[in-house]
Amino acid sequence: MSVAHHGAEEVPPGSGTGQEAGELLELALGYLYSAALNSAARFAVADHLVDAPRTAGELAEATGVHAPHLYRLLRFLATKGVFREDEAGRFHLTPLAQPLRSDVERSLRENVMVYSEAPFWEPAGRLHEAVRTGATAFESQYGTPFYNYVATDREFGAAFNSSMAAASEALSDDIAEALDFSQAKSVVDVGGGRGGLLCSVLRRNPHMTGTLFDLENVVAGHVLDAPDLAGRWRAEAGDFFVSVPSGADVYFLKHVLASWPDEQCVSILRTCRGAMPAHGRLLVVNPMIPAGNEPHFGKTVDMMMMTVLNGKNRTRAEYEDLLTQAGFDVVQFLDPSPHASVVEAAVAH
Repeated sequence: MSVAHHGAEEVPPGSGTGQEAGELLELALGYLYSAALNSAARFAVADHLVDAPRTAGELAEATGVHAPHLYRLLRFLATKGVFREDEAGRFHLTPLAQPLRSDVERSLRENVMVYSEAPFWEPAGRLHEAVRTGATAFESQYGTPFYNYVATDREFGAAFNSSMAAASEALSDDIAEALDFSQAKSVVDVGGGRGGLLCSVLRRNPHMTGTLFDLENVVAGHVLDAPDLAGRWRAEAGDFFVSVPSGADVYFLKHVLASWPDEQCVSILRTCRGAMPAHGRLLVVNPMIPAGNEPHFGKTVDMMMMTVLNGKNRTRAEYEDLLTQAGFDVVQFLDPSPHASVVEAAVAH
């Protein structure tokens, strides 16, 4: 015989209790980690911990913020390994906090701040609408596509473009180092932003020349005007749905196709195909979503794509299908970085 406690309810099979319930509720409050990271980045906390650990009071004095609230914020982030509190109440830098520094080579401080600003934050609150309708939450809320907003809001646009350039710098170096360009003389970086990837490729391959191609307001902020690249590059403004510079040996599409739905991706790819010589190669750089249930950065970014951009991250098979529709043959898949893969394609004959 068993005795039931008065008022207790039977838990349905498979429902979470105890630890599972706590974990689920913590996931539901996950946006607070974004807010906390934004604050830590905004007040440059990591920069003030480079020389030695400090208490929240010392950090508050250095950054001009409220000490008790700062302590609670850092204690919260420390639960995820961003900073570490010792027995004396001093906070230390951790490996996970290092990229929040503004003075490191692969700093993500700007990205952390931009990704938790209103144009990303607010559409995430309407994810359910995107799922219900298939529309893009950003466009429903702001009344314009994301990149149009970036082009018209000068302050946010500058911060966004700067953060994207900073985040892609390390990936650009990895790609330029991993790929063999010995047989190529010219390259076009289609939708290449400020030219970080083109810089990396040209610096490692002094026999090559290159063209940066993007919207006018983007290429205006290019970083190609360096003494060691003099005479080997040009920047051209245009629309990759209409045309791209022709005749190059190599064409890059780095983090471009993930921003668009399938139909527009095929259109971009066909534009590139029309500009490429028979021997040309197309290199598509994007995170590839693997099979299975394991966490993957590409799956996380895909949720951002669903809310902010009318695009998506794709599997290898999905990219191969897009390339085939546009008249390409896939040559090989490469993985030069944990954060992105490269699909090499040639014009189908």
